[in-house]
Amino acid sequence: MPMYVVVDVETTGGKYGEEGITEIAIYKYDGLEIIDQLISLINPERPIQPFVENLTGINERMLRNAPKFYEIAKRIVEITTDCVLVAHNASFDYRMLQTEFDRLGFDFERKTLCTVELSKKLIPDVDSYKLGKLVRSLGIPLSDRHRAAGDARATLDLLKILLHKDGEKHIVKNLIKSHSNTKKPKHLLKLLKTVPASMGVYYLHNSKGDVIYIGKSKNMKRRVNQHFSSSGKKQLRIQLETDSISVEETGSELIALLKELDEIKLHKPKHNRVYKSSFIKFGLSLAENKNDYQVLRLVHASSEDEYLTTFKNLNRARSILFHYAEKYSLCLQLLSLDKKEGGCGLYQKQQCLGACVGEELAESYNKRVQQLINDVEFPHTDMVIVDRGRNPEEQSVILIENKKLVGFGYINLSHQITHPQALKNIIYPMKDTREARHIIKSHLRKHKTLKVIPLNSA
Repeated sequence: MPMYVVVDVETTGGKYGEEGITEIAIYKYDGLEIIDQLISLINPERPIQPFVENLTGINERMLRNAPKFYEIAKRIVEITTDCVLVAHNASFDYRMLQTEFDRLGFDFERKTLCTVELSKKLIPDVDSYKLGKLVRSLGIPLSDRHRAAGDARATLDLLKILLHKDGEKHIVKNLIKSHSNTKKPKHLLKLLKTVPASMGVYYLHNSKGDVIYIGKSKNMKRRVNQHFSSSGKKQLRIQLETDSISVEETGSELIALLKELDEIKLHKPKHNRVYKSSFIKFGLSLAENKNDYQVLRLVHASSEDEYLTTFKNLNRARSILFHYAEKYSLCLQLLSLDKKEGGCGLYQKQQCLGACVGEELAESYNKRVQQLINDVEFPHTDMVIVDRGRNPEEQSVILIENKKLVGFGYINLSHQITHPQALKNIIYPMKDTREARHIIKSHLRKHKTLKVIPLNSA
């Protein structure tokens, strides 16, 4: 009889391949009793999605002092060696473990057995195969639902019933899956060794040298490893077609974002979809009403018009404008966020100073609108954004002239930034586009500590 390890993991949620494990429970079962176990919270070093936090009750405060995955990885390897990994929806738990081990550069391979598939074979007449409903229908107690220990223990009790029903173990043996074919091909492992674990832009090439995918990451090795570890259709095609990898370290995340945009527009890689059409959907325009109040309007972005700033989606745009309405005591009606008669929602809360009902002079109100405009526009007509370099001895610079992107470069820490003409000798030119300006403005809003130096264009 094989040795089983019943596993359940809780995760952060998020994009496929970018999730992290927040909790794990493993019960080692020899067919008669539990002979070993591991139960632990895990610091995933990435945010937890709000809906997952509500579901599991696990929050980032609870995980602050929990071990990171690499700290318990050896114990997981030891307890699961030469065992069949059992889980309810085993493909998910196994994928999450493989993802975490891949990030450490370790190939984690185990045979797996899914209690969902096994239950469908041996208990064909139940209403639902979801763990909670299934175990309740079988009289199995389930405590701490959506926590690793409770779910794993219920899965173990379910396994005991299934093993008993399959007395000859023929069905169990047929459903145990070997995953040796999921191991990365040797040429992908070899390519992965050439990728640095640093910030930058990476290019995946086919055998003809054509660029088939461009991406950026704070840790290029980890991101490329995710491409090579994923079993999604697109990622499998990328794995089959990738023959070589080239990289460009940037040091700066902002430069990586701009470089990725620029290079995708230039090369048009077959597996990059995101920039085939503009990702900018809304723009913020400025007008003046009949009472001389400045009005900001969110409009569908057109390719011909210029805007104070731009947004990817309407919800994000409204959220940012509402933030500034509260920050500068602005009127929701004059920000096109409130259409009801009389005073706006913030006026009712005494946060708007009354422009919507004529209680505040337009001149006074418009000064605060200008503060909002200053926050969402470039802070200077001509400026340089200073950020991290590729090594401790340098810093990166992004040059803006007449509120247009000129390009980026790298300078020694001792270099004095005084005049745009002096910078142009070292600048790598980039195409100024609305998408590029959107990336810069969004990045500056999120990273208030970035150094911005106004330049004298004279």
